[in-house]
Amino acid sequence: MMGLNSEIDFPTEIVKEGLVQVLVPKLSAFVEKPGEYAPSRAPVFYNPAMELNRDIAILALQAYQRTVNHEIRVCEPLAGCGVRGIRFALEVEGVKKVVVNDINGKACLLARYNVELNGVEELVTIENTDANLLLVRHAAPNRRFDAIDIDPFGSPAPYVEAAVRATRNGGLLALTATDMAPLCGVHPKACVRKYGGKPLRTEYCHEIALRLVVGSTAASAAKHEVGITPVFSHSTDHYVRAYMFIKHGTREADKAVKELGYILHCFNCFHREAAKTMFGHVDTCPYCGSKMDYAGPLWLGKLADEEFCTLMETEAEKRHFKLKRKIEKILALVKNEVSAPPTYYVLDKICDRMGLRTPPVKAVLEALKAKGFEAHRTHFNPKGVKTDASAAEVVAAVKEASESE
Repeated sequence: MMGLNSEIDFPTEIVKEGLVQVLVPKLSAFVEKPGEYAPSRAPVFYNPAMELNRDIAILALQAYQRTVNHEIRVCEPLAGCGVRGIRFALEVEGVKKVVVNDINGKACLLARYNVELNGVEELVTIENTDANLLLVRHAAPNRRFDAIDIDPFGSPAPYVEAAVRATRNGGLLALTATDMAPLCGVHPKACVRKYGGKPLRTEYCHEIALRLVVGSTAASAAKHEVGITPVFSHSTDHYVRAYMFIKHGTREADKAVKELGYILHCFNCFHREAAKTMFGHVDTCPYCGSKMDYAGPLWLGKLADEEFCTLMETEAEKRHFKLKRKIEKILALVKNEVSAPPTYYVLDKICDRMGLRTPPVKAVLEALKAKGFEAHRTHFNPKGVKTDASAAEVVAAVKEASESE
């Protein structure tokens, strides 16, 4: 293995992903008990379950490159074995340079081997340092990256400010958050510490999680007179992911901050509402009088851009990903719900409460549209409905659709 045998003292194997072949830890060798999470036990982090995440990252980076229409410099500060950065170099047209970094020396050994294995030595540079230190070194205007992809094991929060500073004006910042327990309200204090916002354990907690991550990024960026604009975001399996354009200037920062606010929720009658401020809002539900809870501050604005989604769809048509159908479905759903209001209703939740048989989502959508309301499916939940109808009107539509089955 090109001199690696004496330096790599753990089991490895070659896997194929996209257009690359990479040497990775043999995860089965690090599982001692059933149910253990092998990627976190291996000496170098590699998670095969994140292939879809990396596939979509390829599409987003290519869509970004098509948008700016020039060669781009990319940074992956938390690279593990380097599969994401190497795929960027091989699978995205117009990539001039990729800086792949990890503080783990063994990860860098694997990454170097993988760079040579895939013949991208001229495009990919390997760094072995602290992620924030690397990013701060690229904070000067003439050293910034066009795109930065933060894909940590856990929260991206410790890296956001350095990443914002190291992304050029008009650049792309991508963030993954896998710490869903804090973001979904299981550990609310941890969420407040990391993201500066209160979570809420609701049926739409995954959307709240994503909006908390985007909102926290907007607040962090604003400290440096930088604004963010989400162009694509999704919640898949055990993580949320956001792609944002970075725009410098106080006006852009102020514009982004104006999109921050709160979501108030009634656990009794399903009522929810968005509010820019908590001042002047009573803590009782205006419909049933029950006590309401809240989440935030978080991002209340759009989570994606329709034109950017279309660019990603165009790129997806050209690719031969193993998970192509699933990716195309996610892209279509996210694009469809771009203009939909925050939060969604889960039909199973409503029907369980009312003792009804769960009707098809299509039937509920049609019932709401027939009454003049906006109604969309959502990628967050296959049984979810996004609409501008009130909770009472949604419940009535669900009941009507259920009874007509």
